[in-house]
Amino acid sequence: MSDVLKVSTLSFSYGKKAVFEDISLALRAGEILCLMGPNGCGKTTLIDNIMAIHRPKAGGIRLMGQPLRGYKRHEIAQHIAYVPQIHNITFPYTVREVVLMGRTAYTGVFGEPKPEDEGIALEALEKIGIGRFAEKPYSQLSGGEVKLVLLARALCQKTAMIIMDEPTAHLDFKNELLFLETIVELCAKENMAVLMATHSPSHPFWFAAKGLNCRAAMMSQGKLIACGHPEDVVTERNIREVYGVKARITADRDDDGLEMKTVTLFSTI
Repeated sequence: MSDVLKVSTLSFSYGKKAVFEDISLALRAGEILCLMGPNGCGKTTLIDNIMAIHRPKAGGIRLMGQPLRGYKRHEIAQHIAYVPQIHNITFPYTVREVVLMGRTAYTGVFGEPKPEDEGIALEALEKIGIGRFAEKPYSQLSGGEVKLVLLARALCQKTAMIIMDEPTAHLDFKNELLFLETIVELCAKENMAVLMATHSPSHPFWFAAKGLNCRAAMMSQGKLIACGHPEDVVTERNIREVYGVKARITADRDDDGLEMKTVTLFSTI
């Protein structure tokens, strides 16, 4: 199976200030990669490079086997969808209209959506389980509902890969689980590749316990210090060294016997 995304010895800087260097990672269909690291370590800038918002200083990025620099912007949007951490729209769009914006990669900014595009948008809403919100004003949604709508919009793009920047931030426990369960469905049934930046050290364990092909990548001070199976990357030692926090990793089982590892944070060092 070929890589959907391949990042090779990538480096980026703002002028003389290095942000990250020598980053290499890959992502395949049906796989989720949890990108972790403290604020300021370079996670968001790395994502911006992958989305061609910034151009790297050195190294290369291949998307669907081809150099990223050879793609036009709308072509990148046909392969990579993006779910931001925060998204505010003041104009009173309906949920259906916001999700339909995911078709802009094919219709153009000023293009008129076709009946086929409308159908894809409604299908995405149903697939995420929020078809009942189609005509509801987007501005009246709760935080959890907004995240699901943004996920439906990304799904509407019909891409092989979705990038998510801390998508569960500000969600309550139930909405966080609902969002994570939806990601599992997309990876398992739609065979999508997901790159998710997260501040929750338990997320990689959760995805792995759910049967996904999940890997974790941990960044610190612009370096990729570890990338691999969650058990090899999200360790008490790495958490201590990267975050400066004392942590304990424990395992428990639910009533069905499913083992789930969780990370408990105790104190700063």
